[in-house]
Amino acid sequence: MDRFESMTAFVAVAREGGFSAASRALGVPLPTISRRVADLEAEVGVRLFHRSTRRVVLTDQGRTYHAACQRLLDDLRDADRSITGEYQTPRGELTVTASVGFGRIHLQPVATEFLQAYPDINLRLLLVDRIVNLVEEHTDIAVRIAPLLDSTLIARQLGQVRMVICASPEYLAMHGEPDTPDDLTKHDCIGWSSAGLTSGWWVRDRGGDRTAPIRVRLSTTIAESARAAAEAGIGLAQIPCYQAEAAVAAGRLAIILSDFECAPLPVNLVYPSNRLVPLKLRAFVDFAAPRLAERLTRAAGMVRQAHAPA
Repeated sequence: MDRFESMTAFVAVAREGGFSAASRALGVPLPTISRRVADLEAEVGVRLFHRSTRRVVLTDQGRTYHAACQRLLDDLRDADRSITGEYQTPRGELTVTASVGFGRIHLQPVATEFLQAYPDINLRLLLVDRIVNLVEEHTDIAVRIAPLLDSTLIARQLGQVRMVICASPEYLAMHGEPDTPDDLTKHDCIGWSSAGLTSGWWVRDRGGDRTAPIRVRLSTTIAESARAAAEAGIGLAQIPCYQAEAAVAAGRLAIILSDFECAPLPVNLVYPSNRLVPLKLRAFVDFAAPRLAERLTRAAGMVRQAHAPA
């Protein structure tokens, strides 16, 4: 048995969620994948997967062994990279993840400039509205808009994102402007959430942070959709300041209830704390961090300035 090939097959099955998917991902015949995993189970003397006709799930022993195999394979990959030049010159493949909205508005323009500056690096943008496990999903670096909970990651602070409540001037002219968060139930509101739950908005008053109930006229799954609906006069929307920036600057949206905003969310570039950091990753951090920070500062300042009294 080739232990490296068996471990690779085992990790692929765990990552892809099944033997057939692992076969496709590795380009190896399905019977070969099954045999390698079976050989590995025989070698270690434990069952690594619970198998059924519908899915494959790691056993408790399998989860422990998977973490160890992943570390070994990562270390071997780092060793290969250290002698092929990836740690000596900025080159190779780099995967960067961010939320869909932030990625489209801010990350992609910076990524385009980066590719022009570093012709030997290829980028993969993974734009999804969920937290990506960088190690398990083989992703090099992420933009996180939230308090950091994983202390094993190295973080480079970029700035902050304000969550602003806004509406079109036409809507406000017709329905008036709410004076406090308690007035939100008197207005048509646009809720958005990737989970589909839109029962209230976070606000801050003298009692601290709380969820203010809203009357949902329209619910959607992404902030860009909520912003577009607000611009169309459907109702009020609470969206990240970078989503509102262009519409506020053009006069299509107005910021309201800014005195009741919660504390802004921190924004960081994060990546695993490997012993060896490829130059391609260092190059991206050094290139992207100041440019993304500048964009965040401009977005927050734009919406703040737009709301300032004349």
